[in-house]
Amino acid sequence: MKVKIDTKEKMHVITIEEQKLTANMTEELQKTLLSYLEKPIKNVVVSFEHITHIDETSAKTLLNIQQTFYETGNSMVFCKFLPNVEKFLEENEILEIMNVTPTESEAWDIVQMEEIERELF
Repeated sequence: MKVKIDTKEKMHVITIEEQKLTANMTEELQKTLLSYLEKPIKNVVVSFEHITHIDETSAKTLLNIQQTFYETGNSMVFCKFLPNVEKFLEENEILEIMNVTPTESEAWDIVQMEEIERELF
């Protein structure tokens, strides 16, 4: 699976450079994403700007990965879903559970706000 990784001050932005995200690919992505929990910068934004198709198994796996990040006190935000992928996730009642933003900039804002919240509490 091809991904582009851009490391910023408080997060890593991972752009999936594939059109389809299948269960096999999600397993590989899971290993990549969870490895960030062992690095100094643990927050992750995953950009779906190229994904035109995702299956239900992959979506549920991503949801579990996101939950793992939050359970360990870190942030994971998904962004830039194409309309058909967003519709699929909404129809399968997954979208409302995911931490999703339309843009990378808004995802960055959420990571920053969650960092502040963790510092305060």
